[in-house]
Amino acid sequence: MSAETGAPASPRRRLFVLLPLLVFLGLAGLFLSQLLSGRDESEIPSALIGLPAPQTNLPPLEGSNLPGLDSRSFAGKVTLVNVFASWCAPCREEHPVLLALSQDKRFTLAALNYKDEPANARRFLGDLGNPYQAIGVDPAGRAAIDWGVYGVPETFVIGKDGKIAYKHVGPLTPESAKDLLLPQIEKALAVSG
Repeated sequence: MSAETGAPASPRRRLFVLLPLLVFLGLAGLFLSQLLSGRDESEIPSALIGLPAPQTNLPPLEGSNLPGLDSRSFAGKVTLVNVFASWCAPCREEHPVLLALSQDKRFTLAALNYKDEPANARRFLGDLGNPYQAIGVDPAGRAAIDWGVYGVPETFVIGKDGKIAYKHVGPLTPESAKDLLLPQIEKALAVSG
């Protein structure tokens, strides 16, 4: 009934009153199903997994005495490509993990230096140590777009076949390196190539 006239409320008016409640219940159900799914929401899938690494031929970091980043060099070996920049605070946090990984000579650790000044990148590596065997500079960020980079830091595992086997978004920690990255490296190393 309508409070004003004492007549029953029209079906249209009832729907108008119930619609917000139905929308709320639908959204609450959706959020609850996502919450209970057990899926790691911090993991961002990459459309490039299983595809050849993007054709890349970046010039070397001036003064580093290292080669640039060339995707042709990935063939026949496992390569980690780390996207970093000197202005990136999380890159500084993950750097000790990269230094530790660089001690493992079963794979190559290469870098894509993203939108950085060469002098700043050299100073960053001079202060913290250089874990890389190759460093390609991407001053405009165009190569990073080809790689599907969301932001820095990111790390890719490239298999012996030159295909992207894994992508880690965000800074590597000792835990993520041990639990996520190293199993993917081991898997890539186990594939005959």
